Amino acid sequence: RHKKFDYGVLVTQVASTAAGTIALQSSGFINALITELWTNLECGKDDVRVTHPRATPVDPIDQSCQKSFLGLVTLLSYPAIYELVGNQDLPNKAEYSLREVPTCIIDIIDRLIILNSEAKIRSLFNYEQSHIFGLRLLSVVCCNLDTLLLLEAQYQVSEILLNAQEENISETSESHRDFIIDGLSVERNHVLVRINLIGGPMERILPPRILQKGDDPYPWPMFSSYPLPNCYLSEGTRNTDQKQDDLSSSVNKNLEFKMSDKQTEWIENCRRQFCKMMKAKPDIISGGALVELLEKFVLHLSESPSECYFPSVVYTATDANVKNESLSLVQQLGIKMTVRYGKFLNLLKDSAESDLTWVLKHCERFLTQQQAHVKSSLHILFCLQGSYAGHDWFVSSLFMIMLGDKEKTFQFLQQFSRLLTSAFLWLPRLQVSRYLPVDTIESGIHPIYFCSAHYIEMLLKTEVPLVFSAFHMSGFAPSQICLQWITQCFWNYLDWIEICHYIATCIFLGPDYQVYICIAIFKHLQQDILQHTQTQDLQVFLKEEALHGFRVSDYFEYMEILEQNYRPVLLRDMRNIRVQ
Repeated sequence: RHKKFDYGVLVTQVASTAAGTIALQSSGFINALITELWTNLECGKDDVRVTHPRATPVDPIDQSCQKSFLGLVTLLSYPAIYELVGNQDLPNKAEYSLREVPTCIIDIIDRLIILNSEAKIRSLFNYEQSHIFGLRLLSVVCCNLDTLLLLEAQYQVSEILLNAQEENISETSESHRDFIIDGLSVERNHVLVRINLIGGPMERILPPRILQKGDDPYPWPMFSSYPLPNCYLSEGTRNTDQKQDDLSSSVNKNLEFKMSDKQTEWIENCRRQFCKMMKAKPDIISGGALVELLEKFVLHLSESPSECYFPSVVYTATDANVKNESLSLVQQLGIKMTVRYGKFLNLLKDSAESDLTWVLKHCERFLTQQQAHVKSSLHILFCLQGSYAGHDWFVSSLFMIMLGDKEKTFQFLQQFSRLLTSAFLWLPRLQVSRYLPVDTIESGIHPIYFCSAHYIEMLLKTEVPLVFSAFHMSGFAPSQICLQWITQCFWNYLDWIEICHYIATCIFLGPDYQVYICIAIFKHLQQDILQHTQTQDLQVFLKEEALHGFRVSDYFEYMEILEQNYRPVLLRDMRNIRVQ
């Protein structure tokens, strides 16, 4: 059993990288996993089905398929999906043989998730159970926003689901149309809300997947077109800019140091004041006050040689230079998602879409200047071909922090790119970067994985041993969920104010705080993690559930203790990522 747990953790770690995924595919592991799944899902024993009749409407995932389900959830990190699915069309055959067994992830998407033809439906022995399995899998993998954008860009997932809901309507009269409430429509409704709404635990409301007893078993409104019904939008967390001027002056008053102060002294004073405010009045650090804080601080850091890690880069591209450049469809969809979220929070205006496009185009040009040419006789990973594979969630977050000011955002990013913290907060910063060793570039593995995620696992074993053991027992590695949180800047996991505090904390106090924040989250989730280890759905819980009740400021003193104990080692290794 001990070896079995180790095996699960190892597979998770390997599947979290593009190169590891290719190795798993070459070994036949993925094919075997899918074959086992299909055998249990579509070719189950008849006597089992008779002696154990299904609950109504349908058990979401049959016990015999649970292992395969968790195996797929563990396997399908974004790097894995991008390598296995990127730029590939669905088969969408005119006819499927009943004996035709899927052999790859594309087949699973085609046969279980995107059932957009009668041929696909007829090819399933257990249509409802199998499709619910597919929708559940979709729900979990789409918690990774890059995966969601990729599936949306390539297969128009939400349109397929909306069409399916439209077909699930019974017309009782010309003017009255009712959705048929069944296991599939309830599951689709949940997935549609989940993939369309961005927000932390207090910012969005996800409909349940279960029916209630009584006359109205499902009081949540279904829909077959956007926008979503308002009942799924939380009203309590929108930014109202109240007293922002007062807050801004309060913050600036705290940070007023004599101009004669030495730069290093000013920086240290600033850090001390930031810690003090985070412990006493964390809500002050938001809105215009946060913008001013970040701008001043990063400007000072970028002018201090001792604080700069990357060399200065002269950027001369004009708007005319980038005007005709196009962003990937994933980036374009990410922009729309960002603007929706920003408008919901009252941070962005209608013009924000074109402004964020401008910022991302300039960022892409700016970072391309610092890229190396990948020469490899080996199979060149899909993720190394062209620009960064996912959406730039850090730039999108910063754009929202800067209240949609494109000039401020890009100017800040140019200064910020000189700091070590940029390597760990702004993931596209090191995409095929000439500052990395050649073997690191060719591996396609970001320092966030072999540095931040590695130390999260190391510290977890010492600091929160019960949680570490729970991961081990579940055959799941903490690194995978941490990579997901960090890559998308905790979008959908934390409320906006906490995302701001995460970014600000890492910028003010250093990149090692990224590790300490993740450890603090695991400490916060300890009871939930232990419970879901018992129910054998830890992977699903961590990917689907927002981080309820977690506030960065609540764990500041704890993180300061972690800093005292671990900073020398962490920062040493973080500084060693560059070509020496």
